[in-house]
Amino acid sequence: MADLSFASGQSRRTPFVMRHPSVLIFLVCLALFTICVTLLSESMGTGFVSTSMVKTLGKTLCLCLVALAMDLVWGYCGILSLGHMAFFGLGGYAIGMWLMYARTRLIVEGSLAGLPLPPTETEINDAVATQIFGVVGASEFPPVWAFAHSLPLQLAAIVLVPGILALVFGWLAFRSRVTGVYLSILTQAMTLALSLYLFQNDSGLRGNNGLSGLQNLPGLDGVPQATVSLWFFWASALALALGYLLASWVVSGKFGNVLRGIRDDEARVRFLGYPVETFKLFIFTLTAIIAGIAGALYYPQAGIINPAEMAPIASIYLAVWVAIGGRGRLYGAVIGAAFVSLISTYFTGGRAPDIQMGSYTFQWVDWWTVLLGLSFVAVTLFAPKGIGGLFDMITAKRNPERHGADLGPDVGSLREKEANQ
Repeated sequence: MADLSFASGQSRRTPFVMRHPSVLIFLVCLALFTICVTLLSESMGTGFVSTSMVKTLGKTLCLCLVALAMDLVWGYCGILSLGHMAFFGLGGYAIGMWLMYARTRLIVEGSLAGLPLPPTETEINDAVATQIFGVVGASEFPPVWAFAHSLPLQLAAIVLVPGILALVFGWLAFRSRVTGVYLSILTQAMTLALSLYLFQNDSGLRGNNGLSGLQNLPGLDGVPQATVSLWFFWASALALALGYLLASWVVSGKFGNVLRGIRDDEARVRFLGYPVETFKLFIFTLTAIIAGIAGALYYPQAGIINPAEMAPIASIYLAVWVAIGGRGRLYGAVIGAAFVSLISTYFTGGRAPDIQMGSYTFQWVDWWTVLLGLSFVAVTLFAPKGIGGLFDMITAKRNPERHGADLGPDVGSLREKEANQ
């Protein structure tokens, strides 16, 4: 008994990553990738990786983070959410408001500095509001911009806005025990309603124009974009590492077992006495916050955000990435998001040469969406474990060599020969 207690204590003192080698392998690979891109970037003087490519890789890491959140809520808890890109976009809007306000204010203050009399605070705010909202015919800050001047408050909004929206929506949906395809439709309806609202000019977020110029950090005009892009790349890599650690910790213990139970047989888990709705609400809210953080890192690298980024099709793409990578495998979600995102950038960015087929020219830009849809169908039908399933095949353990012995405690239990059939 003492030996068992000692072994248990030793296990608790062992670092989490050492007890889960796959997590350590992922973090090491991510660190090596980050170091390689850094050393080969223009900011370090080598120039083998261009600034635009560093931004693309940084955005890809952010998409991997939101795919990780999607895998938590869908692959482990069984909730097919078609609204997580809405939380992603809200995080982008939260940080974008501060970036646009602070940047515009510096420009306005510089233009008014030459006046004989120094401008008042009211005059500066009015000029900033006109500069930002003149494109939609307004000249005053809407209430939603009340805290746009404060970076700490906008950083808090990155977490609070997606989290509160997910908490309220999830509480209403889960307490009504809406499940399956009906829940997916509800999440898609939420995303569509939010997107349509933001398209309106009176939404307070510049309607279809969205927020632009987000790649310019206020007060850092003298810092080249090569350096700024590298900073965001580091931040994206760090966020993905921390997100992977958190997700792995959540699914590794008893909590993760309950999530899998809910995914496989929700009624039985409820019968065993577990508060199913509480577990689902927690994981739904947590993943919404992770998605918001990913969006806050993504859009400063993209430079612009508009309501089209939050359309339901974006969340469908997210589900496709996770399915192609391997649902229910955290590394699979990351691989799927990275693979599809980079391939999509290649084929839709004009890099892939067109194919001449007689009188018809096959253009990848026009056919890429179709090919992506066909790939999703093919993976669903023929490789449901996705790309991550290949790693399972490589690392699969052989059956124990029992030479026909019973595999269970009772005589006549499943034998080795039967198990291999």
